[in-house]
Amino acid sequence: MASKVNASHILVKTENEAKVILYEVKHESTFEDVAKQKSLCPSRKKGGNLGFFGRGQMVKEFENACFKANKDDIIGPIKTQFGWHIIKILDTK
Repeated sequence: MASKVNASHILVKTENEAKVILYEVKHESTFEDVAKQKSLCPSRKKGGNLGFFGRGQMVKEFENACFKANKDDIIGPIKTQFGWHIIKILDTK
């Protein structure tokens, strides 16, 4: 089981926006390009990359989703207090 996850995410306000973005990153555009264009998080400047993080560093819903996924998975929409996330798992260790 991974003790750290390196993830990128795209944060938007609504579930519908998140569903559209999930389709885009799976079928039309790169995750990084969509993050730079549409994410509300400051991490958009880095294509959504949050770097490596361990348990207890992110809000629970986000963290749980990341630690259940595998490398290269694109998951979501995940709802947190900040909005709706589409997440790409870049690496685990």
